[in-house]
Amino acid sequence: MQVAKVRGTVVSTQKDPSLRGVKLLMLQLVDENGNMLPTYEVAADSVGAGVDEWVLITKGSAARQILGNEQRPLDAAVVAIIDTIHVEDRLIYSKKDQYR
Repeated sequence: MQVAKVRGTVVSTQKDPSLRGVKLLMLQLVDENGNMLPTYEVAADSVGAGVDEWVLITKGSAARQILGNEQRPLDAAVVAIIDTIHVEDRLIYSKKDQYR
């Protein structure tokens, strides 16, 4: 899994029929220190994430193991909205602190 920040949404009116009704998010990947990487990913959202939230994504065949995604041509999926991240006793991210 990878940590990412939701930067926006991706809308496509012409797409594979299996993707109808699937919310697509534009994500910026985050490193272990909470720094934004110059790498972006588009992922299907299965948890209702919003812009500026930090999320966990899964890639490859794991993205298709989510119920309902088995037959969709997905390479990445949002599987969790992050509340906090601690690394070596340091608070890297807190959702609560972000919205103060």
